[in-house]
Amino acid sequence: MLSGRRLDLIDPSPLDVEIEDIAHGLARVARWNGQTHGNHIFSVAQHTLLVEEVAHRQVGMLDRRLRLALLLHDAPEYVIGDMISPFKAIIEGNYKTVERRLLTAIHLRFGLPPELPPDVVAIIKAADRGAAFLEATLLAGFGVTEARRFFGARPALPAAAEKDYLSPWPAETAKRRLLERFADIADR
Repeated sequence: MLSGRRLDLIDPSPLDVEIEDIAHGLARVARWNGQTHGNHIFSVAQHTLLVEEVAHRQVGMLDRRLRLALLLHDAPEYVIGDMISPFKAIIEGNYKTVERRLLTAIHLRFGLPPELPPDVVAIIKAADRGAAFLEATLLAGFGVTEARRFFGARPALPAAAEKDYLSPWPAETAKRRLLERFADIADR
């Protein structure tokens, strides 16, 4: 990692996880395999911030731990990249095992339980699907009917939030905003 940390993919240690490495990596990992409109990739870092915003609109007030879990839900991708769901299904077990080990180390590093409670997982999945709907229809060329079939209903976001979160940012902007959001949550 750029921090100088060496992360063991077989047995990742929470001591080797740094938020700066996560933000840097996620800001450079493209969602939708880069098949999106815009002058920049739509990064996983920007996606995580969108997911938090969608969750806030769906649930209302979010406590610190839930906000942190939302920001870190795709954090293993800073090491292993973002694979589209159909490909993950084809390769099955090994990818999921590595992803789960990394997420456990990340959770432990930042004070979250290794496995999140089912109600928290449900909130994250619902917000993730809502964000995917918006990304699919506004950035990746999906029709509304097709997106609804894959991701469910379109979440409601104010126009200003939608414009902000769904206009792909440069990598440095995505990294900075993710680090700022993390710092805001960590300071509470």
